Amino acid sequence: MTDEITPELFAKLVNLAAFAFDPKEAEYLRTELNKQLKAIRQLESVALDAEVPLASRGVTYAPESRPPLRADAWTPCENPDEILAQAPQVVDRYIIVPNIPHTELE
Repeated sequence: MTDEITPELFAKLVNLAAFAFDPKEAEYLRTELNKQLKAIRQLESVALDAEVPLASRGVTYAPESRPPLRADAWTPCENPDEILAQAPQVVDRYIIVPNIPHTELE
């Protein structure tokens, strides 16, 4: 079976994600990703009964076995001033983050 992630495709993905790997790290990661894809393909080949709903294949999670939802309760922070004091820029008790420009991907 040939690798689904070729060195050229991997290089393009690394560039899009703005990662920087040395050649040894890149080849190791590409090899490991291809191994994971191979395992996924093997799992996909396992025959399943068409009557089994997609969301529950291999997982029995009946409504009675689900944990109850937790209450959506607001809990105030104990030390907001200490946290705000660590921020590089604060205006009206809001942490200011730098504007990160983005570009459209092709």
